[in-house]
Amino acid sequence: MTRPKIINSSKFLHHILAWGLRRFVSPDANLLIFSHFHVGTEILQFIAGNIPNLEIVGNPLKPKDFKDVKDDLFLNHDLNLYNFVISLNSQLKEKDITISPPEKINLDMITEDQFDHIEFPNKWTNILDLRSAIELFTPFYQLFLTFNDFVRASNSLQLDETIAIYTSQILGTPSHLGLVNNKHPMVPVTTYSSAYRLVLHGLSAETLHEVLVRIKLNKNIDGVIIPKK
Repeated sequence: MTRPKIINSSKFLHHILAWGLRRFVSPDANLLIFSHFHVGTEILQFIAGNIPNLEIVGNPLKPKDFKDVKDDLFLNHDLNLYNFVISLNSQLKEKDITISPPEKINLDMITEDQFDHIEFPNKWTNILDLRSAIELFTPFYQLFLTFNDFVRASNSLQLDETIAIYTSQILGTPSHLGLVNNKHPMVPVTTYSSAYRLVLHGLSAETLHEVLVRIKLNKNIDGVIIPKK
């Protein structure tokens, strides 16, 4: 399958996304979108920080305003996820590392930030909910990204279970895999359901992050050994 390359421009795409988010997306939906990048970054940092002898140089994404979106934010989010999984598995194989619960869980990278300190526009045009915004932005995503970048972005939604497996191995709680709905990374599904799958992706990330926050706060989580301070 081929697509015209003359209009491929990630920079232009992200300028459109930043403009659209600021002008038309509701404050609540923007809050969920911005929160997702913070949460995703911290989850990857949690995994990397709790596997001994692992050396992964990440690209933390914690946007504070719409200017940060213009810096290829969405594309870099997908790249972070893919590069993390590739690098992690390469090192696990090369160094013969097995993921298991550490003696003490490191939760320094997990914040309790609710991201409600970021002020989002709330004009009469800011009416789009999360799923509506995704449905409207997806055609632009497909139009301005290269074919490989778009496929990678779409298929990255299938890595939720992979990330959940890593986390459950660190926590020693396979039961948390039941919280994941975007499954089967080797069997990607059609992009026609991208909005639904993206919302599931966001829900899985938020749920997993909340589990880690509660552990950090020493709140009871079934099956998890709370680390002593």
